[in-house]
Amino acid sequence: MATESRDYTEATETDRELTMSRAMVEAIAWEMRENEEVFYMGEDVADYGGIFSSTTGLLDEFGRDRVMDVPISETAYLGAAVGAAQAGMRPIAELMFVDFFGVAMDQIYNNMAKNTYMSGGSVSVPMVLTTAVGGTYNDAGQHSQTLYGTFAHLPGMKVVVPSTAYDAKGLMHSAIRDDDPVVYMFHKRLMGLGWMPSPSGPKTGVPEEDYAIPFGEADVKRPGDDVTVVTLGLHVHRAMEAAEQLDDDGIDAEVIDLRTLVPLDTETVLDSVRKTGKLLVVDEDYQSFGVTGEIVARAAEGALDDLSAVKRLAIPDVPIPYARSLEDEVNPGTDDIAAAVRELHE
Repeated sequence: MATESRDYTEATETDRELTMSRAMVEAIAWEMRENEEVFYMGEDVADYGGIFSSTTGLLDEFGRDRVMDVPISETAYLGAAVGAAQAGMRPIAELMFVDFFGVAMDQIYNNMAKNTYMSGGSVSVPMVLTTAVGGTYNDAGQHSQTLYGTFAHLPGMKVVVPSTAYDAKGLMHSAIRDDDPVVYMFHKRLMGLGWMPSPSGPKTGVPEEDYAIPFGEADVKRPGDDVTVVTLGLHVHRAMEAAEQLDDDGIDAEVIDLRTLVPLDTETVLDSVRKTGKLLVVDEDYQSFGVTGEIVARAAEGALDDLSAVKRLAIPDVPIPYARSLEDEVNPGTDDIAAAVRELHE
């Protein structure tokens, strides 16, 4: 079930605001201090601190035995992480871009995801696979995908997609403590990097103490009565901006941030659809066979009698272009979301 609704830019009552990258590092460092079996490995995660600042400062505190740079061989180091997890450690392995999953597909899909099942439960794989997702900054078709649906489709892995610093910290604590493999997907545009264009309000309130956000709990970022907007990652921010535009038109949109895809909080979506009767699902993944279709299917199965109109917004089935004008054309923007809601509300 969903947590209590709150302003997406003020996730908790605190004057301390962090970027998503700092919130992630804070959670990782806390877990590494508490459990010496936790370590981090990946390309450029030690001296460089991660190209998206996902590990900044960890090397100085924990040293090279626990913050490891690895060769550019995703198959090798992800396989090593799976083995370490099965041996009782809790590795965090970073796949620099989610687009690179193809070169390590065997380790991810056939070992990380399946070994617990195929061993009859005698083996556990308590590891976190972190990876950068998303585009909208001109990095073309091999560095701009999200692939949410690709990872959520295969059983055996939990899939996490934070949209705020508050959620990023709480979900990271839960991911590291989980006894099953977790894929933790952070959007590059939300990390608060100076060289990366960010949506307004990239920082959110984050408590200093550790806290865990349970998996399978969506968050109603904005309550509303007229239309349900379900989304995740960067598009939570775009949906919130669209909702502000729609408010001027007298349309009250409810925005639901899924936060985790596996497990999926279907009940929160159904509760909202039963109230509004209209559903828009927004995603930065490809539309066909993806998250948007899954959410719509679950809404139809669970609340068909209450559902009067449905619409999807996602990447069309083309590689993501390099040119900014073309990339903006395929990636749903704030105005696209607002227009889709208006169409549903007619």
